[in-house]
Amino acid sequence: MDVYTGYAQVESAVAAGGSGAVDERRVLLDYAPLVKRIARQLNSQAGGAIDRDDMEQIGLMGLLEALRRYGEPDERFPAYASRRIRGAILDELRRQDWRPRTVRQESHRLRDAVRALTRRLGREPAQAEVIESLGVSAETYRELELAENAEAAASFDELVHDLSERMAGAGHEERLLLRRSLEQALGALDEREQRVVQMYYEFDLDYKEIAAVLGLSDARVCQLNKGALRKMKAFLDPG
Repeated sequence: MDVYTGYAQVESAVAAGGSGAVDERRVLLDYAPLVKRIARQLNSQAGGAIDRDDMEQIGLMGLLEALRRYGEPDERFPAYASRRIRGAILDELRRQDWRPRTVRQESHRLRDAVRALTRRLGREPAQAEVIESLGVSAETYRELELAENAEAAASFDELVHDLSERMAGAGHEERLLLRRSLEQALGALDEREQRVVQMYYEFDLDYKEIAAVLGLSDARVCQLNKGALRKMKAFLDPG
């Protein structure tokens, strides 16, 4: 079945491209697997707030926008396109207010509990200690962590998108400084955090896949990713 079956909006946008429409369709077909990977990854975190087919359609529109902004794809296009695809899907999730108010409230309660336990214990609390303090099931705790981590990822994606926009319009010296800042932010992470961030953002793996590679639980991978994003965001945006 053609990848565009049912994607009328994407078809219309490609058709409206005029003389470049055939080339655009070829590129969209070439990069459709990238869209599917990112949609699958984000769908696993968003708790089905948006149907996965709809996520893929939104991602394809993000890919089309990326192509029209970027021009002829080269070796750097996949990284640029990934940011645009993720950004398009995350924008739609935020627009639909995908986290119900009760989940947001529970997420705040989770953060407050972790902070209180950290102060009392003098160390980062174990998962079992947080679950006991909250009085929730392990499954509920995992859902709260996924929701909170998705919010952290969205916030970090916005920051990376802003940096990318700045780099696109910056001179050579400023681009070097921005790239160095990103490298230093990554360098502030420990080795395991770096691997999680690389597998999540560069290779578009979801938590279960990363957990299988590292021999960890997906809940632990979620914790590592959340901590890494918090460190990098504090480094890149100290204000």
